[in-house]
Amino acid sequence: MAQPTIRQLEYFLSAARNGTFAAAAVENHIAQPSLSEQIAVLERTLEVTLFTRTSRGLLLTDAGKQLIPLAEKTLADLREFTDWSRRIRSIEEGTVSFGTFNSAHLYLLTDLIRDFHARHPRVRIQVVGLNSSEVADAVRDGRLEAGLVQLPVDDRELTLTPSVFSDQAVYVSRDPSHTVKPVDIATLAERPLILSEARWSQDDPLRVSLLTRAQRDGIAIHPIVEVEFQTHALELAAQGIGDSLVSYHVGRPLMAARGLTWAPLDPPIIEHYAFITRRNAAISPATAQFMRLAHRVLQRIADDSPFAERD
Repeated sequence: MAQPTIRQLEYFLSAARNGTFAAAAVENHIAQPSLSEQIAVLERTLEVTLFTRTSRGLLLTDAGKQLIPLAEKTLADLREFTDWSRRIRSIEEGTVSFGTFNSAHLYLLTDLIRDFHARHPRVRIQVVGLNSSEVADAVRDGRLEAGLVQLPVDDRELTLTPSVFSDQAVYVSRDPSHTVKPVDIATLAERPLILSEARWSQDDPLRVSLLTRAQRDGIAIHPIVEVEFQTHALELAAQGIGDSLVSYHVGRPLMAARGLTWAPLDPPIIEHYAFITRRNAAISPATAQFMRLAHRVLQRIADDSPFAERD
């Protein structure tokens, strides 16, 4: 069954308001026969007569009078829908939906959110800090639009924009003699280690890299303490409980504040980060702009790294 069109309802309301097809045609910039034909099609579609034609103009029938509020509501709803669509497409009315690794707030998120909010103060910002594997799952399931994760991750149904940032794992100790030179896997096996990512030890890229090196060299690494967060591991190292491993940019402010020293690993463990989105899924302008700004902030951080020339 045919349905009335938006244009037909607009012509009907214009004719009812103006009292003649001629005036309605002028208002809508259309030839009168075309407008009259569209209203006739509307009447056939609805199977009712909307106007009585008289020598003095148009008179609404009872059906026509009843249709006016329905047509006005339909057009008002359409305008509201169109306005909603415009707001969603507009960066100034959108919402950032973004996930990242749980230590990003230590060196990235504060500056990023501040800078983004200064540019787009009306945009809502939702940033969730999770393990990279959880971020990947949330983006894959559509609970988040995009994320910044440490590689590798399960990239099923995801699009990766790699090489957006890199960091290095460093060895941290309260004892300066432990950090006079790069630390190899054999030395790690002899030292009292505090390792983070206790819950994600099977998936954490750093833990996986250490295990691979240890197995290759026939060495076993048994941490004396395992905790969830790198910052907690650093606090324990600062108390002299043991030494730890941390991403340089995560540990940088805390190492300086707690008098900890650090050394690179031998060979280095480079941590690579990538943006992820759901494959073939559109993201909002707000989230897209947030990612672009994040890329610029990450570049500033990388440029200030002691490993910049080697990255």
